[in-house]
This record gives sequence, C-alpha cells and structure tokens, in this order.
Amino acid sequence: MPLAFSTLGLPDLPLADAARLAAEHGWQGLELRCADGQPVHPAMTAAERRDAVRALDAAGVVPIALASYVGVAAPGPDGPVGAALLAHLRLAADLGAPAVRVFPRGGEGPAAGADLRAVRRLAAVADTAGRLGVRILVETHDSHPTGRAVARLLDPLPHPAVGALWDVMHTVLAGEPPAATAAALGPRLGHLQVKDLAGPDDRTPLPLGSGVLPVPAALRLLPPGGWACWEYEAPWHPSTAPLPPLLAAGAAYLTRQLGCADAPPG
Repeated sequence: MPLAFSTLGLPDLPLADAARLAAEHGWQGLELRCADGQPVHPAMTAAERRDAVRALDAAGVVPIALASYVGVAAPGPDGPVGAALLAHLRLAADLGAPAVRVFPRGGEGPAAGADLRAVRRLAAVADTAGRLGVRILVETHDSHPTGRAVARLLDPLPHPAVGALWDVMHTVLAGEPPAATAAALGPRLGHLQVKDLAGPDDRTPLPLGSGVLPVPAALRLLPPGGWACWEYEAPWHPSTAPLPPLLAAGAAYLTRQLGCADAPPG
C-alpha cells in the first residue's frame, strides 16, 4: 500500500521542497493543502500549475488529492459552493490529482437539511468531475464525523465521481470503531488519513504510534492499493514538533503496520 503525507504538516513550505522531503524519506505521494496563501491554491496561474506538475514529477511524487476547505453542506446559497467546487476540480485536473477533499460543514441545523444541501451541490458538479477524471471525497469531519454519517449523506448520490475520505481521528473520537467506519464507507472510500494524539482532550499531533488512535486497526481495513496518508496538523498546534525530522520514522512505522496487514494469517 502506498504512503502519502499532507502538506498541512509543512505550512508555507514550497511545493518542490515538500516533494523532495517525501521522496527522500520513503513517501510516494502528497495530499496537497489547497488554500489562499499556500503554495497550492485555486487562483494559481497556468504557469504556476505547470511549475507544480514539474516539481512533483522531478521528485517522482504523486499528488493523491487536493485538500480543500469547501463545505459542501454549509448553510447558505449554492452558487459560491458550486463555484468553489468547480475551481478545485479544474485545479486538481491540471495538477494530475485524482481527488478533491471537501468538508461537510453542515452547521447546527437539522442533519437532513445539511444532507440535502450537500447532495444537491455535489450532484450539480458530479458529471463535470467525472469528465475531468477527479473524485470529490467528503471527509469524516465536523458535522459528519463518522463513516455512517458520511454514508448517509452520500446514499442518495451513487455517482462514481463522489466518494468519501476517512479521517481516523474524527471517527474514533465520535465513538465509531474502525470496522464500523470501513463497513459504512465501503467502496466509496478514497483514502485514509492517519494521525496520532495523546487523547480526546489533547489533540496535539504526535509521532505515529506514540498516541492512542487505533492506526494499525484502520490500516488493516484499507483495500489493496489504498493510500494511507499522514495528516500532521502542525498549523493548529504551533508548539508541536516539526514534521520533517519525523518523516523517516513515520514511513517506517506505516510500512511495518501495512506489512502486518498484508501478511497471510499464520
């Protein structure tokens, strides 16, 4: 199973440097944080997009997804959400990324209303996503922290260009065991985000394997060839250890765990 990490863990580092770090420390892919002020953002010019592709190709690193901040279930009009989705889809296609991560952000209102908003907006762009060869992945996050909640949102829209992203922290802290998440998401699953922390009351990022999250159990449930992506949330925790010195050990840890997951029972 291939390994990626999110550039969220390397705030403001140029993309070429992030790709070089990945290649040097045993990571085959990058999940690209996509936001204004970051190396990857929706307003990139055509020349900047070509430069990004060259940087990734030079390092031999695959862009597995754009990590956007679009809230597909957010209260408000559909227009701005749809425009943001299309802009991210086109950027992903230009960069060769097969997916765009989105958040639910359903707000405090009834869950049914949030689900309807999300389905309406996703349905409006799903065919375009399919033509571009890009999947939209709704993350287990905020108003929809479990696999069951995301599956409920997606059930009315069985479109191949719309799927799910599993963030193991949010599902576990919401009380959903890994096996239940995997069963709920099933073939909708795009990739798995792993991370580690000390506990529900302290979400400061820790090196993989040194916290309480059941990362090995989640990895065992990944389909063959599925990406495991380390999301190290450094920007939200300025006092945490920097990511670059942890990359080699993180890749070794995941490789060991994935090796156990792939090994035949004996």
